[in-house]
Amino acid sequence: MPVPQVAIIGRPNVGKSSLFNWLARRRLAIVDDYSGVTRDRMTTLIESNERFFELIDTGGMGVVDDDDLTDDVVRQIEHAINSADVIVFVVDVQTGLMPLDEEVVERLRGVERPVILVANKADQTHQDIGAEEFHKLGRGHMICVSTTQNRNRDELLELIVDRLPEAGAETIEEALMKVTIVGRRNVGKSTFVNTLAESDRMIVSEVPGTTRDSVDVHFEMDGQTFIAIDTPGLRKRKSQRTDLEWYGTHRAQRSVRRADVVLMFFDASETVSKVDKQLLGYVMEHHKPCIFVINKWDKLHGTVPTDRWVRYLRGQFPTLSYAPIAFITGQTGKNVKTLVNHCTMLFKQARERVSTGVLNRVLRAALEAHEPPLYQNRRPKIYYATQVATEPPTIVLVCNDPNAFGKDYRRYLLGVLRDHLSFGEVPIKLYLHKRHRNDEGPGEDQAV
Repeated sequence: MPVPQVAIIGRPNVGKSSLFNWLARRRLAIVDDYSGVTRDRMTTLIESNERFFELIDTGGMGVVDDDDLTDDVVRQIEHAINSADVIVFVVDVQTGLMPLDEEVVERLRGVERPVILVANKADQTHQDIGAEEFHKLGRGHMICVSTTQNRNRDELLELIVDRLPEAGAETIEEALMKVTIVGRRNVGKSTFVNTLAESDRMIVSEVPGTTRDSVDVHFEMDGQTFIAIDTPGLRKRKSQRTDLEWYGTHRAQRSVRRADVVLMFFDASETVSKVDKQLLGYVMEHHKPCIFVINKWDKLHGTVPTDRWVRYLRGQFPTLSYAPIAFITGQTGKNVKTLVNHCTMLFKQARERVSTGVLNRVLRAALEAHEPPLYQNRRPKIYYATQVATEPPTIVLVCNDPNAFGKDYRRYLLGVLRDHLSFGEVPIKLYLHKRHRNDEGPGEDQAV
């Protein structure tokens, strides 16, 4: 299963970013009394009681952004809530219960994930009595903390870990591979889904924007059942003229988040657009296995070599050099079965788990072949590696200083891992984690 996610939410100025930094034991998020400093979601990896989870800091709910980015901030918060396994709802003991706190509760209505109510800024134990009024909110177990006085940090982490999903917990639906098809308008997504379903399941028309919602379609191939998710064709934001188009964009993004594998469709007769790049940026942000699908290849077959399209796509998306490329004709079904088989390969790769021994042998060879550059006149050290999650494969490198490893060297390590392990065509999450004194993982006495 993926690394569980824990989202910190609340109104502005209750100390969400301070709490984020405090739990991470690093100053990652900007802390300021000015409302609206945090806009984007910020994440970091936390380890507690031998469990890893991603902690997510969010903007203040209800803040009006000075740069007219309020809607963007709201979308980031919504995504954090929707993807979270545990929600940390922060309130301020010193200012007391505020109307915006109750608005946050309204947003959480219907959210079934565990909620922990954190009464922040309780610097002294006598302030715990004043925090009792927050029980009126009726959401989650309450704990009083103080980031400035380092009060109840371990207790809060224990509450979070206790509420994380059990390792390996899956539902029956999640055992079915979900393939989300995304792309611009009229690239043949609905025709492809009809071919998979062997029926006219989706309306197919030359009129742009025929599909207005994301639609799940079950289909069978070689005795296995899969789910294909057709999505609305997207275009630039400034060209979205109706609410239907706006909602269609967000449903397409939600379908990407649900996907086990994403098929990024291109029309063989058209060049890559800004919309394509935005879509793939979203796919990469969520670390989804992806296949580039060149549809309507019958139009160019025999006139344009496939190598030319391959070189073109690799040049447009260099950071996705590991993503496979398929050439199909959705209308006739040519190469469709091969494409689905490749999807199942990526689905399995994303769920692979590599033993610690194999992982560390590959890492040791990578370090011997190319040592990390000196940092502040010292050679950075990686002590050992461990895989902590799947979907995507998530690897933690325990080292002496994460800041000592630059982007180029991290890319080098990712390339080696992809070349020598069993997930060569899927995204890998790589974290560098500073070794603590009580860390007794492999390689404790010497660097790998």
